[in-house]
This record gives sequence, structure tokens and C-alpha cells, in this order.
Amino acid sequence: MRASEDHLTIGQVAERCGIATSAIRYYEKQGLVSSVRTSGNQRRFTREVIRRISFITAARAVGRSLDEIAATLAELPATKAPSQADWERIAASWRPRLDAQIEQLTTLRNKLDECIGCGCLSLERCAIYNRDDEIAVKGPGPRYLLGDEPTAD
Repeated sequence: MRASEDHLTIGQVAERCGIATSAIRYYEKQGLVSSVRTSGNQRRFTREVIRRISFITAARAVGRSLDEIAATLAELPATKAPSQADWERIAASWRPRLDAQIEQLTTLRNKLDECIGCGCLSLERCAIYNRDDEIAVKGPGPRYLLGDEPTAD
């Protein structure tokens, strides 16, 4: 196959997407993107791969696993750009989780200088916020940051 204006080298894709060529090769190995080979065995990518890699990058930035990304990409056309309806469907399915993440981050930001409900009892303020380690009955970890509210005495 000859390189054409419709096909990009791995370097061109990497530059356009702002990622390393090794990441593109990894995504290809994982089946997230695909390429064709030239007669010299060089990879060539269609322009649609830029959108797929941009989607992978955005999904990774909000904490999606590669398995989740692969499942979503499996629902999209592999050889052409997804339609607006495709993106709207994905956005609608991800909105609840993103909203929950935003709420958790907002809580963390707002309570970072307060008790997080870890049950450590090592700070002077814990005697105020978590007297007698009552948060321990709700489970391990930062319970207040995970959504449990402190009890009022």
C-alpha cells in the first residue's frame, strides 16, 4: 500500500494527538486502534484514528480503564468517524459517573482541611469530629469523603 493524504504515519498521528508512538503501538496491540501496513511494513492510519485516540486520552483523564474504553470503542464504527448520535449516546451513558466524580472531588476540595473520617484518632481535631472513633463502624477508609456524613453530638 502506498502512503496517501488519507493515511498518516505513526509519527504524524503521535504529533497530532500529543502522545508517544509507543502509546499508539500499545493501543493497537490492545485492539483499540488499527492500522494497515505498507509494502515496507510501515504502519499507516486513517484519519479517524485521531478521534479514537483523542477519545482514549480523554477517557483515561477521567479515570476510565482500558477495558471500559475498549468496550465503548467496540460499540463505535471501526473504519469511519463516529456520528454525532454515537458521541451523544456515549456522553449520556458516562454522565452519571462523571457527575459522581465531580461531586467527590468537590467534597474533597471543600473538606480537605477538615476531618476526612479515616478513624485515625491521631489529630487533635479527631476528638471533635470523630469522638470515640464512631466512624469505624461505617467501614475502612475516608468515610466522610466517601459520602458518609458525620453524626452530630
